[in-house]
Amino acid sequence: MAEAAPDLAALTAGFLAHIADARRLSPHTVRAYALTLEKFGDFLIGHLGGTVTAAGLSALSPADLRGFLSARRGEGLANVSVARDVSALRSFFAWARRHHRIEIAAAEALKAPKVPRRVPRPVSPGDARDLVEVVAGNARLPWTAARDTAVLLLLYGAGLRIGEALGLMGDVLPLGETITVTGKRNKTRGVPLLPIVAQAIEEYLRLCPWPAAASAPLFRGVRGGALDAGSVRAAVRAARPALGLPASATPHALRHSFATHLLARGADLRALQELLGHASLSSTQIYTAVDAARLLDAYRTAHPRA
Repeated sequence: MAEAAPDLAALTAGFLAHIADARRLSPHTVRAYALTLEKFGDFLIGHLGGTVTAAGLSALSPADLRGFLSARRGEGLANVSVARDVSALRSFFAWARRHHRIEIAAAEALKAPKVPRRVPRPVSPGDARDLVEVVAGNARLPWTAARDTAVLLLLYGAGLRIGEALGLMGDVLPLGETITVTGKRNKTRGVPLLPIVAQAIEEYLRLCPWPAAASAPLFRGVRGGALDAGSVRAAVRAARPALGLPASATPHALRHSFATHLLARGADLRALQELLGHASLSSTQIYTAVDAARLLDAYRTAHPRA
């Protein structure tokens, strides 16, 4: 007896497991794709009037897919969110074709709207330093002040993503001139560790009430568990008003600052790509737009005929 073809729900579950386990996409991306496919399934059930089978998917027309994207726009989605939906559907359809031989010809008609690439908004070196000091000054305990200082200096001084910094384990000790970081898709890279950053981590370890252990998180929350990224973001958010900083001054903006400040001082783009852990050079090249924008601002401000 032939095995029944999977329906959309089963296909969705298999696809999400694949991108999480085999492709090792970030949890954020997996959640975003899961939401898109949930919305897609709900739309098709109403649109087609029942359970969506593999045969039903194969029979979809370009008009059906445009109808889904139109419905999503009707929910108030901006172009960037619609483009993410298109990316999710394309990936899902390609996986269904490879793994289940489900041909969805209408997928060729899927076109994402144009999304202007946003230029990162770094903070100045002085603001970065002041932000670290205010966050530390707002901390209730000496050891959490030292911890927050060490985390933020890793973002600004080593260009780490906040998830990379908080994902460090005690096995990175003892500290050397470089530190091994696990980035997106579980790719590791070596990052130089400035003396001021290493000193901040060592000061935190000296004050931390929990001893470091190779199998335990390096950065601890107040109850001893892994420090949550939300706590770091909240601390930065609370510090912004004292410095008059905009909402764009987030922990991730410190990573942007690391990149733009290195580029402004002549860093090689390929080397910067490796330091940041970007899979594609195009992701790193966006920082050249930041540098160009700053030069243009300086020209307009200083040139007598600007």
